[in-house]
Formats: sequence, C-alpha cells, structure tokens
Amino acid sequence: MTKPYFLMAFLYLVLAVLTAFDAAFTSFTLLPWFNGLKWLRVHFITLGVVTQVIFGLLPGLVAIRVGRPRPTFRWDIWATLNVGMIVLLISIPMINTYMIFTGGTLIFIATLLLGLQLYGIRKQAEGQPPSGPENAGVGRKFYLAGLTYFLFGIIVGTGLWLGWSNILRISVPIEVHIHANNWGLMALVFSGLLVDLYPRFTGRSLAWPRSVTPIFWMMNLGALGLVLGPWFASLYFTVPGLVLHLSATIWLLLNIIKPLWQDRAAWTPGMRHLVLSYVWFLAPVMVAPMIILGVPGFPGAGIEQNAPQALIYGWVLQFGYALLPFLFRRAFQPDAVPRLGGSVFSLITVNLGGLFLWASIFILPYAELLHGIAYALWAVSILPIAAEIWQIVRDGLARLETAEFAAEFSKASSAD
Repeated sequence: MTKPYFLMAFLYLVLAVLTAFDAAFTSFTLLPWFNGLKWLRVHFITLGVVTQVIFGLLPGLVAIRVGRPRPTFRWDIWATLNVGMIVLLISIPMINTYMIFTGGTLIFIATLLLGLQLYGIRKQAEGQPPSGPENAGVGRKFYLAGLTYFLFGIIVGTGLWLGWSNILRISVPIEVHIHANNWGLMALVFSGLLVDLYPRFTGRSLAWPRSVTPIFWMMNLGALGLVLGPWFASLYFTVPGLVLHLSATIWLLLNIIKPLWQDRAAWTPGMRHLVLSYVWFLAPVMVAPMIILGVPGFPGAGIEQNAPQALIYGWVLQFGYALLPFLFRRAFQPDAVPRLGGSVFSLITVNLGGLFLWASIFILPYAELLHGIAYALWAVSILPIAAEIWQIVRDGLARLETAEFAAEFSKASSAD
C-alpha cells in the first residue's frame, strides 16, 4: 500500500511547480517579497517528492526482490515522516529552532524505523534461495547505505540552526549536509532503483551485472570521502571521494546505456530523461577541480551558490520525471503496461533550464534574467509530468470505485 506516500509526493510536486514560478518571478523582480525561499524550494523536491517516493517504494520493492510477501503498510512511519516534514518546512522560513529540532528529530526517527524495516525484511529472507536476478541483493545495500547517509544529513542539517557544528567540529557544515543528502542518500538510492527497476522498464539486463557490487562500494566510499572532506576541510578525503564517485557513476551509466545503444525505439523521452539527468549530476563534479585549485577568474562562489539548484532540478527532478509516472502506474493502474514518464516538451525544457542556470553563473551582466528564465523553464517542464500523474491517479481511483461498486452490486444481487 504505497498510495498515501505517492499522493503526498504528488502534493509536493505541485508545490515544486509553484515555488519554481516563485523563483522565476523573484528573479524578474515581479514578486520580490517572496525572495529568500531558495532552500525551501529545494526541500520541496528532496524532502517532499523524493523522500515520499523512497519511503513508499523501498519496503515493497525489497520484499519482492527477496521473495517475501509485501509488508503491511506502516502508518507509524508515514505519520512520523509527514508530521516531521510539515513542521520542518514551516519552521525553515521562520527560523524557529525549536520547531526545526522537532521536525528534524521526527524525520530522523522515521528514517531509522524505515531502515530497521528494510533490515528486518532482509533478515527474514536469509537462508532462502534468491528469487530475483543475481544482483537483487545489492539493491538493498544501496538503499540501506543511502538511508545511513540521510541520517547523517538530518543531524548536520538540523544542527545548522542549533550550533551543533562547533560541537561536532565540522569545518563546512552546509557542504557536509548537502553532500550527505546528494552524494549519499539520493545517489545511492537512485543507483539502487536503476539496478532493481532497469529490467522492468527495458526488458533487458544491465550490460555487466557483476559490476554492481564494485559500483556500490566505489560509490559508497566516494560519498564517505565527499562527506568527510568538508567535515575536516581536507582534500585528502574530497579528491579520492570525487574520483571514486565519478568513476562509479559513469560505470553505472554505461551499464544502462550499452544494452540500448543500437535500439532507437528504446530511447523514449523517459529513457533520455534518466540518462540526461546525470549530466547535471556530473557537472558540479567536473568543475570541482577548478574550485579546489582556485583557478583565477573562475566563478567558484557562483557555482557553489547555484550548482545545488541545477543539481536538484536538473538531476533529481528530471530523474523523477521518468520514474514517478512509472511508479504511479504500478500503484494506481497495476494492470496497465508500465512505462517511463516524460515527453519531448519536458525533456527540452528541463535541460534548457539547466543550461540557462549555468549560463547565469558565467554571464554576470545578465545573471538575474538568465536565472529567471531557468526557473520558468523548470516550472513549465513540471506541468506535463504533474498532469500525467494526475491522470494516472484519477483513472486509478475511478477504476477502484467502479470495482467496489461492482462488488457491492454483486453482493446485493446474491443476497436477493
């Protein structure tokens, strides 16, 4: 029963549209009083859409992959997560430390409960022959490792407002928080989803299934280096972390591209969304050496300020453009043919948004104009995805009501 999580994800997707328009209007100075909501916009996508999907999807997916019955829906986890999320999203613009602590604590507890649930499913399956492909067990490792980084991200992110950074001796706490969530949680969980779901939406296996385990360890150790680097302000952690994470990501991308390379029909807008989303994931990694080396004239400060936005909208949200409709169809229309979401329009506009945002970093005289165009493009790119998901939900609920009416009518007829 994933519908409550997915419905909340749809709600946050709609909010992401509104706040993207807010960012565009703010850049155009049409609504200047809404300025300062940058991190709230990001959290609508990360804490809102992505976290809801992760929490709703992983228990059932792990159970299916290890041959266990689908676990019962945990309303305690759902309620703890969503109450914490609402409290946190309200408290961030207010900068209310007590509410931020409460929201962060509730999300931490919900994440811990989810991790324990996934671990329990794994323990129940021990000693049983695997029911899935050779790499089925590795997907669980991606999820559990990603949730572990999320716990670190929650602690550091909550501590930003409570002065914990001094106690924990964190040199650059905001970077630790971002790296734990991006390179840790989302990178690892997205990789696990690709490993688990790729055969379902392509009908093919990965190019090199045995490479999944080394990819996991390279990505995991890379994320650890990228978290410890800003923690201790040491390039001895950051540089190896970048190399490992970049190598693992490229290896994974080759795994999903190679089987489809000669099949033009397989390159649907959804598949292109998945692959192109990683362009915006890799972009900050590719320019990181310039920032680290302090190349004269290179806008390191502008990249550090704006690259997270391009990362979230270009990578995280675009990844969701492909997978969200696919997952919603499985939840609300189980009899329909599952396919990735997206369209040519969403494909063009979301990637143009990334180009315009990066252009705003380097073309300073037109920075505000380019920045506003980027957010306007991202906002309109979400609209067809939101409409597609709404259609899936509406049709699914209509079929459910029809089936329930038919069941009641049959029961009444039998009684007569």
